[in-house]
Amino acid sequence: MNIKKNLRVCTKGHKYFKSSDCPVCPICENEQKPKDGFLSKISNPARRALEREDIKTLNKLSKYSKKEILQLHGIGPSAIPILREELNKAGFTFNKNYNYEK
Repeated sequence: MNIKKNLRVCTKGHKYFKSSDCPVCPICENEQKPKDGFLSKISNPARRALEREDIKTLNKLSKYSKKEILQLHGIGPSAIPILREELNKAGFTFNKNYNYEK
């Protein structure tokens, strides 16, 4: 199956091909990706999902259950082991209680 990719140009002038309706420029996205920390170890969609919820620290991430994190658009099952490992390294875990008051 051939998927047609369309040439796009972002507001910064980057040219890239995309087959989806997603408007995000992959070049701009890679420029914004952190160089270190737990957010640097996950995919760009997963990172954006956490940032939309203002989850930028492991301490804040630990306030959420695994189920809550998986419900965020952009978080896939492959992000959970990475996040769990980073939480464990820092002495945290996912919250065991669903709908914990953040």
